[in-house]
Amino acid sequence: MTQAQNYAIELKKIDKRFGAVHANNNIDLQVPSGTIHGIIGENGAGKSTLMSIIYGFYQPDSGVMKVSGAPYHPTNSQEAIAAGIGMVHQHFMLVDTFTALENIVLGAESSWKLTESLSSARKKLQKLASTYGLEVPLDELVGDLPVGIQQRVEILKALYRNANILILDEPTGVLTPQEADHLFAILDKLRSQGTTVIVITHKLREVLAITDNISVMRQGQMVEHLATNTTNKEELAELMVGRKVRLKVDKSAAKPAQELVKVRDLNYVDESGVTRVSNVNFSIRAGEVVGVAGVSGNGQSELLALLSGMMAPSSGHIDLNGNTIDADHTTNPLKVRAMGVGHIPEDRHKQGLINKFDAKEAYILGYHTQPKYNKGLLQNKKAIDKYCLDSMNKWDVRPNDINLKTANFSGGNQQKLVIAREMEENPDVLLIGQPTRGVDIGAIEYIHQQIIASRDAGKAVLLVSVELDEIIALADRILVMFDGKIVGEVSCDQADEKTLGLMMANIVPDHIKSHQGENA
Repeated sequence: MTQAQNYAIELKKIDKRFGAVHANNNIDLQVPSGTIHGIIGENGAGKSTLMSIIYGFYQPDSGVMKVSGAPYHPTNSQEAIAAGIGMVHQHFMLVDTFTALENIVLGAESSWKLTESLSSARKKLQKLASTYGLEVPLDELVGDLPVGIQQRVEILKALYRNANILILDEPTGVLTPQEADHLFAILDKLRSQGTTVIVITHKLREVLAITDNISVMRQGQMVEHLATNTTNKEELAELMVGRKVRLKVDKSAAKPAQELVKVRDLNYVDESGVTRVSNVNFSIRAGEVVGVAGVSGNGQSELLALLSGMMAPSSGHIDLNGNTIDADHTTNPLKVRAMGVGHIPEDRHKQGLINKFDAKEAYILGYHTQPKYNKGLLQNKKAIDKYCLDSMNKWDVRPNDINLKTANFSGGNQQKLVIAREMEENPDVLLIGQPTRGVDIGAIEYIHQQIIASRDAGKAVLLVSVELDEIIALADRILVMFDGKIVGEVSCDQADEKTLGLMMANIVPDHIKSHQGENA
């Protein structure tokens, strides 16, 4: 970057504390105009706080900000928007019952007459859509649109407000690979037209593919600024964590044995009468990892809930380690655990932990009736303390304080506590949902190793993940779900992101084993 470079964003010595937490420590950042700039770092590194300061959600304790060379000190997001900054959040800020057009105009009406505002907006949006490849059905309800199109609505909303600096937080988290590629093409077009884009992401492959420059944060500090074409995944991972990280999962070929999970003609209809799981058939053998891929909301969560006893099937059968579950033989999570099944839920906060519990209480949650944790009618507190502390040390849960409230651990350490609880019980069957969601890249390495170790120890593992890299790295067979159905099965040697992405959009290549007949 030359001295004469024009910067869209300049931050100097930005500092922000929340009590004892030093979220941003003396941050310097320069984002050249008309470029795509990546901000990466582990959870808790301070990325979101920094972006929230730029977008006016927080005010820094000290430091100086400039936008396009002019002093900038917003006190709210409206002032950020007025300065030409738009933000697309990880969880979209849209009203499902409004049309795309109404969502885009909401809060930025050009006239007190809504019809005039909508008519004027439509013309501007048609021009924006044509310029940037952001075609959107403006008159359809947002709730009926695929997530990839909803994201375009968010981008159009920012551009409609004349944003020339666009911040995207984890923009590909809910997209298929093909939708992500289309997003990258849109970002490239925006860059070519002079828009500056800041991308917050944990996906190293993507940040390397689409950015011009990358800034790395660690523990609240900015540790490095790099031109993208001078770095690689290994260097970025080491900068994020502060040590070398092995990104590749080492595993030998699976040695499947007896069938421990058998699902036949499984259906689940929710309280609203919507079919969430439709005629699903598959099996898992001891000594293999079966992955389930799909865009969020296509039945994977319901499948896990059915297998773990959290919901009862509407019809069909589940054979779980020799036990039958169906509409006539319902169960619950406690009984399923007694069948030799461990369950790492997708949402640790809603399903895996109670925030007011101490770590030692959270560690025995669901297993608290086991003899090893009890002495007669009373709990064996010494045994509970020892088992919990040993596991926290093994799994590097920080801090290793068994008396600390669960709510006071970081998200990644909460996740490690849940995984340790389930895996250390040595179940025959492991149901795993989003195992590395919110987990730092260094901890991901260890969790992946333990999943493969469980497989090699003869466990039957079902892995649900939205991270295709994770599914491809760990699974021996991959099932792809779309609209509650399994549309096809891919062996690990056939799996790649293009193939899986097509299947996630219900396009099954000719060479892939289709489940359409089974799911018809």
